Amino acid sequence: MRSRYVAYVLEDGPYLLTTWHPSTRPASLDFDQAPRPKWLGLSVKRQVELDQCHALVEFVARYKLEGRAFRMHETSRFERLDGRWYYLDGEVA
Repeated sequence: MRSRYVAYVLEDGPYLLTTWHPSTRPASLDFDQAPRPKWLGLSVKRQVELDQCHALVEFVARYKLEGRAFRMHETSRFERLDGRWYYLDGEVA
């Protein structure tokens, strides 16, 4: 989760796509939207390994957009394929 957060901060689309589960991976990512968020920090609230191949990560990411502060609170699902963890999807709280 932390590496994916850093990739969002750095707008590293190739890394994000590489770590996205093939069944839910978008064809591309667009970082050219305006205005762009200014990421302020990540707090991982909990990590739960459900079994050897499935896990949950609950996090809060803080950011500013046009001078206003926001937070994204999500519980993400990850799946391990061939020994690597991939972001599957998430539920925003």
